[in-house]
Amino acid sequence: MKETAKEVKYSPQQVDVKQMFNDIAPRYDFLNHFLSAGMDKHWRRKTISLLKPYHPKQILDIATGTADLAIEAMRLHPDMVTGVDITEEMLRLAAIKIQKKNLSDNIILKAARSEELPFTDASFDAVIVAFGVRNFFYLEKGLKEMHRVLKKNGVVAILEFSVPSTFPIKQLYRFYFRRILPVMGKIISKSKSAYTYLPETVFSFPQGKEFIALLEKTGFVNTRFKSLSMGICSIYIAEK
Repeated sequence: MKETAKEVKYSPQQVDVKQMFNDIAPRYDFLNHFLSAGMDKHWRRKTISLLKPYHPKQILDIATGTADLAIEAMRLHPDMVTGVDITEEMLRLAAIKIQKKNLSDNIILKAARSEELPFTDASFDAVIVAFGVRNFFYLEKGLKEMHRVLKKNGVVAILEFSVPSTFPIKQLYRFYFRRILPVMGKIISKSKSAYTYLPETVFSFPQGKEFIALLEKTGFVNTRFKSLSMGICSIYIAEK
């Protein structure tokens, strides 16, 4: 099926995302915590807390990275969390982290693309993503796959960066993301592109009502979103 122009607009095709994340994987966790002043842990915890009313037993974590959100999801006491990612080095480090936390029987990892999930229809009670949908090669196709593997009445929770809209937070955020974060990220990660790529995708990615419209277009209902930390991040909740 031919992808629409709007899908391509939000697709990070100009960057080899897989190679980029392989390169920064050893410093990924440190950079997340350092560049967010530790707030990323709070954001993940808040995301998972919003799923408590659903009591999901089978959870899929897409773009799991080093499995921080998958591990956080254990607070929900699921039967199993499945984490998928395209990056081998991220999955290797995730497996080490999971083993150290004695969660190998509770969290399994698979290499998979968000647009081609290797699961049957209606396999999961919940699908979760943290800072990953910006990296989908085709956004709408990835969202449709999430809808496909979700059970009826299941829930999706997506945590993603957003751009604050109020003065002076908006101006400070833009200065940090465009001037400070790329320099610090490059120094620590040794990657020339990763932390230039981050602000570029954040500022071009649909957010708020625009992203809600995409969720509804791809079949989700009961959609809503919650802004965190004065609009720095947003959590999107939707049901099937």
